[in-house]
Amino acid sequence: MSKLILTHEVTGLGTPGDVIDVKPGYARNYLIPQGFAVAWTRGGEKQVDSIKAGRAARELATIEEAQALKAKIESAPVTLKVKVGTGGRLFGSVKTSDVAAAVAGAGLGEIDKRKIEIGSPIKITGTHEATVRLRDDIAATITLTVVAAR
Repeated sequence: MSKLILTHEVTGLGTPGDVIDVKPGYARNYLIPQGFAVAWTRGGEKQVDSIKAGRAARELATIEEAQALKAKIESAPVTLKVKVGTGGRLFGSVKTSDVAAAVAGAGLGEIDKRKIEIGSPIKITGTHEATVRLRDDIAATITLTVVAAR
């Protein structure tokens, strides 16, 4: 097992600053080259502290703020304009950065694209849903209306 310090959130493993044990091949071939983790060292504890301090600064300060943002996000559907071809099929698919930009454009607040989860790829126009993890214990569901850009 390889001991690593996560530098980014990895679904199923943990959040930035967590010290994890994974198989050596997973660490060597995926986590470290992608920049999601660094090797753990004794001096790495300082790095863990700085990562956790940065995460705390970015995290919504209180549960009340997170719940207010959740209510705001869930109150209205977000319209996302995309290029489409025949039959309403998209050129590519909707990315989390597109969703974050649409939410900000609708005036509902700033959301980190890394906290958005899209269940299945959105490749056609219509109504879809995405989930935003505002805190570890609070998640909001965004209703996306994907329409053709004119």
